[in-house]
Amino acid sequence: MAHLGSGRGRVLALPAGLVLTASLGLLPVGAATAAPAPSAAPAAVATDGPKLSYVVNVKGGRATAKAVRKAISEAGGTVVVSYDQIGVIVVHSQNPRFAQTIREVRGVQSAGATRTAPLAAQTTTDVGAEQPLGAQEARTAAARASDAQDPFEPLQWDLPAIKADKAHQKTLGSRKVTVAVIDTGVDDTHPDLAPNFDRAASANCVSGKPDTTDGSWRPGPTESDHGTHVAGTIAAAKNGVGITGVAPGVKVSGIKVSTTDGFFYTEAVVCGFVWAAEHGVEVTNNSYYVDPWAYNCKNDPDQGALVEALGRATRYAERKGSVNVAAAGNASTDLAADEVVDRTSPNDTTPVERVVNPRECPDIPTMLPGVVTVSSTGAKDLKASYSNYGLGVVDITAPGGDSTKYQPPQAPATNGLILSTVPGGKYGYKAGTSMASPHVAGVAALIMSTRPHASPAAVKALLYRQADALACTDPYDINGDGKADAVCEGGKRGNGFYGAGMTDALDAVRK
Repeated sequence: MAHLGSGRGRVLALPAGLVLTASLGLLPVGAATAAPAPSAAPAAVATDGPKLSYVVNVKGGRATAKAVRKAISEAGGTVVVSYDQIGVIVVHSQNPRFAQTIREVRGVQSAGATRTAPLAAQTTTDVGAEQPLGAQEARTAAARASDAQDPFEPLQWDLPAIKADKAHQKTLGSRKVTVAVIDTGVDDTHPDLAPNFDRAASANCVSGKPDTTDGSWRPGPTESDHGTHVAGTIAAAKNGVGITGVAPGVKVSGIKVSTTDGFFYTEAVVCGFVWAAEHGVEVTNNSYYVDPWAYNCKNDPDQGALVEALGRATRYAERKGSVNVAAAGNASTDLAADEVVDRTSPNDTTPVERVVNPRECPDIPTMLPGVVTVSSTGAKDLKASYSNYGLGVVDITAPGGDSTKYQPPQAPATNGLILSTVPGGKYGYKAGTSMASPHVAGVAALIMSTRPHASPAAVKALLYRQADALACTDPYDINGDGKADAVCEGGKRGNGFYGAGMTDALDAVRK
């Protein structure tokens, strides 16, 4: 296991170390020059710019959206899909002044490019591989497993950490509950996932428009295994095979929102939330941040539009009954700080360093209102070395794994990372707030299994009230070099490292 340094990845997991990412210089509010409405524009619209994707946020009802779509066409845009239920339109255009022009149209609240790189055929990149489960380790674990355990469950130190093993003695969860993994895709052919997979609630949203072609939700052979790993933590079946999920009796769906080369763009994520909302999904898990900006500043014309579009989508999902759970991030950053230095955005072209205030430039979706923000702990119940934190930002914590050197698990577990499913019927270890978030999503699913009529607000209240309080780790010197690596603010219940505390699966199933 490589040292888990401080940084952030597009997906919030650490395959063999920590992937670094961040955000570009804030544009001044006046950077967008006012442009005339399309009706006053010349008949010929410029089409010599790069082909970009945009979100256009409409204020008003469906009639307004219809008028805006006409204006989009006149401004040189092509509508990919119009989510009239939330007033968000996804557009492609090669007009270099498309955003400036459409912002002047009556009925448009905001509009912005979702990326800084042109749309193009996707290329493959080699993502870091997980640490595979070794054959000897697998045999040893299987020999130690009790009759009530799946073969590799003795290696899952994270289950007893949240009392999931005890919860399973009461219930495995209800098949009427579905957790959507909005991620890089889910391999539903995996023997530990196939029994619980919800095909009807699965889709490919990468283009911004749902594609329900059979298997479209699966990762390609060269794509990230991240979503499949997340899905196993939530709902790997208790079937005498492999591992056990936090809620092994509920269903899990895959909503693919990551491009082949691993970018999570706004239009795809908006599609993911709307799809989940309209297909009866009770919980969404979001272990990523939206590219290309690590932090999206609301007073930037483009970035502000992305915040607005995603906020509309998450609110819509919650209104339709979904609890949205998200990873806090892997940069070991205090998200409640007044200033954060961001050196890696936009991550799809050339990054430019900037200093931002996270309250004004949130990390999305995890810092959107109503979203459950999850930090990560290791096997010693301490904040993971890489985990973001922040008083008033982090809502709850869960096991996400850490370097075995820093937080070794108790035997028979041997690895301080999280063991779960990976494509091809295999298993592997990963660490990250990506791995913490699905533990909380699984517990939320257990709450909904025992309280099927609970509202999302009630489920979140129970999540926080039932969590086991964890006091601040002070001083926090995770690598033992005599220097504090982070400062925790707050009391025993309600602090920057752990929020309300460690998520509790047992309390979730107690009536």
